[in-house]
Amino acid sequence: PAPAALAPFARHAVAGDGAWRPAGRAVHGVRAIYETTLIPPGGSQAAGLSWMDTRLLSARLYSGSISPGGGPYRFTAPIRRAQAASVVAAFNGGFKMNETGGGYYTQARVIDPLRRGAASLVINADGSVNVGAWGTDVVMTRDVVGVRQNLVPLVAGGRPTRRAGSRDWQAWGATCGATSCAATVPGIEHQWRSGVGVTANGALVYAAGPALDPLQLAQLLVRAGVVRGMQLDINPDWPVFVTYHPRPAGGLAAPSNGSKLLPSTVQGPWTFFTPSWARDFITMSGRPAG
Repeated sequence: PAPAALAPFARHAVAGDGAWRPAGRAVHGVRAIYETTLIPPGGSQAAGLSWMDTRLLSARLYSGSISPGGGPYRFTAPIRRAQAASVVAAFNGGFKMNETGGGYYTQARVIDPLRRGAASLVINADGSVNVGAWGTDVVMTRDVVGVRQNLVPLVAGGRPTRRAGSRDWQAWGATCGATSCAATVPGIEHQWRSGVGVTANGALVYAAGPALDPLQLAQLLVRAGVVRGMQLDINPDWPVFVTYHPRPAGGLAAPSNGSKLLPSTVQGPWTFFTPSWARDFITMSGRPAG
């Protein structure tokens, strides 16, 4: 079933805020992804949220020449025809590795050392996905095929972490300025941010918005039911969540049948089908019948 509607933060909410709408192709006739918007506490611009049913969807980590670097990788941009037949959604990964405060694991090798306590998105061989602090919530097992770390947990125990609410917002990454990303322009606290987390029943939730501080991003994830969450990439050029809805239902995902979670993101349905895309990203694909 669709997730329960979310209560808006704002007293005078925009129509439709918190109401989930199906997005992307169905999986075996069942909708696997729902999207909504919410204005964060104290904010004025809507952020987007996507709820993903991990019983119907499997995750895959795609690696890039910039993040994590190195390679070659079996799964890298562009999404190939074999995978496009089942892809339902894709979204951005994290920072460049020299800025993550963590590591990266794929194809049975450690690309960058995994750091204890780091916020980690973990993918198993069966496509199941989890998010948590490395070494406690999530650990290395024989089933793990991908680990993407980025900073420290943003949500833990179903609430924003203490660091998420601290005044040291620069600890969550260097941001662009209000009008420019030039190094000489001072960064601003309320900037494009994205994050991901898991709910108590295993759903995966993605959130992104154009004017968020770390605490607001955490509050959005918590409002959507996230119990453990992490920040992903930030700044205007990088956050993106896309769903694909080819027709007929068994068709190939492609830029022409993709839709953005938020129309204002710089990247879009074409991003993950571009050979030159050098950043890591995650796809969510329909699981085989049975």
